[in-house]
Amino acid sequence: MASVTVTAVDTGPRRVSRRVVVNAPAAEIFALVADPHRHPELDGSGTVREAPVKGPEKLTDGARFTVRMKQFGVPYTITSTATEVRDGEVVEWKHPFGHRWRWELEALSPTTTAVTETFDYSTLAFPKAMELIGYDKKNGKGIEETLRSLARRFEGA
Repeated sequence: MASVTVTAVDTGPRRVSRRVVVNAPAAEIFALVADPHRHPELDGSGTVREAPVKGPEKLTDGARFTVRMKQFGVPYTITSTATEVRDGEVVEWKHPFGHRWRWELEALSPTTTAVTETFDYSTLAFPKAMELIGYDKKNGKGIEETLRSLARRFEGA
């Protein structure tokens, strides 16, 4: 199995972004990211739990979806709202606390896509709190694992 290179991307203050090149068409990756029922397949942080996921099978602007999660041994559910969905290019949703998760897909060729995932906490009333509890770094590591797993999924495809 080849090494997967995930790079940090500067997308602005209080945004944690990582990028990887995946050997798959943007449409195929978009189908995975835009389907909240498949988010447990994507998660590299270990916090998103298996089904059931409630919501549409393909996100659109304003769509809501609920996933089961677990952190520090505590299970809970989160209902997020899709804030921007552009077919084959962008999927973004807002967490109830106001931070956002964003996936940007850039087709480099018909079979290769640059994928950037961002944890954006710049919109929070007290963004410094995320840094004080270490969530910026924790989420950066989770994003890296998510993107490595995504790239490996399509190796040799």
